[in-house]
Amino acid sequence: AKVKIYKVPPDLSAIGEGVLSQKGIEFEEIDVSKNPQAIEEVGRLAGAKVVPVMVIGDKVIVGFDPAKIESFLKE
Repeated sequence: AKVKIYKVPPDLSAIGEGVLSQKGIEFEEIDVSKNPQAIEEVGRLAGAKVVPVMVIGDKVIVGFDPAKIESFLKE
C-alpha cells in the first residue's frame, strides 16, 4: 500500500516513520508548513486541519496509533 505522512516537523510522526522504516516500508513525507495545498488535503482526509495524519492505502490515521499502523499495513 502507498503510505503518506502529513506533518509539521518535529512531531509524533517521527515515531510512525521509525515503525515504517524498521519494516522497510517506503513512505512519502509531506510537510504541511511548506505546502498550503497539503493542509487542505489533510482537512479533507481527516475532517480537520490537524497533523500528523498518516494515509496507508485508503485508510487514514489521525495522530499516532501504533496498533492501527500495524493493522492497516497487514491489510
